[in-house]
Amino acid sequence: MKISREDVLRVAELAYLDLSEAELESYRKQIDEILEYIGKLDELETANVEPMAQVLSDDQTADATLREDLVVPSGVAEDVLKHAPDPEPPYFRVPKVIER
Repeated sequence: MKISREDVLRVAELAYLDLSEAELESYRKQIDEILEYIGKLDELETANVEPMAQVLSDDQTADATLREDLVVPSGVAEDVLKHAPDPEPPYFRVPKVIER
């Protein structure tokens, strides 16, 4: 798969990057190599491979491996909002920092 210069320019624009001509060509080449490698994965025979639905192996159980999720209130929200310039509990507004 060949990635075009325009594709790299579009990705750079979305990421708010200003690339030099040398960087543009370097990244185009690197992205193209990555996409070619990913394309090789399509050649693998996966018809007889079962999809994984669980990260635990057969000899592990969730009870013995994972801890229980507990909600623990932190109690700092009120203090943080007290110091915010424009609070509206439970949130506060901040100035826009990215302009396009």
